[in-house]
Amino acid sequence: MRSKGFFWLASWPTHAGSWSQAGAVCRHGAAGLWWAAVPKEHWPTDPESLRFIEREWDPNVGDARQEIVLIGIDMDETDLRRRLNACLLTDAEMAEGPAGWMRFADPFPAWGGVAGEA
Repeated sequence: MRSKGFFWLASWPTHAGSWSQAGAVCRHGAAGLWWAAVPKEHWPTDPESLRFIEREWDPNVGDARQEIVLIGIDMDETDLRRRLNACLLTDAEMAEGPAGWMRFADPFPAWGGVAGEA
């Protein structure tokens, strides 16, 4: 099995996490800031980059999201979706917003010295 992508952690609301896995070897780390955390004056100005950012934009959370691809043989998609969905915040937790999320336990050590602060 292989998997790759990026993810959004409640305890790291401004940073995208990167994920890669092949067999038993897994890696994660900070991939950088979500565009939602970058002041607009620092955004790219070319139309193609702006379309890329706006394509996945959500009015509530900007571009922060989960986007992981799994590749393998004989995988149980229903079970995988159930397990991954169980990792998401509940509606009540989501409503707490970044200030509340920062109080959640953080299962990840600081990624390369990047602090998980909003």
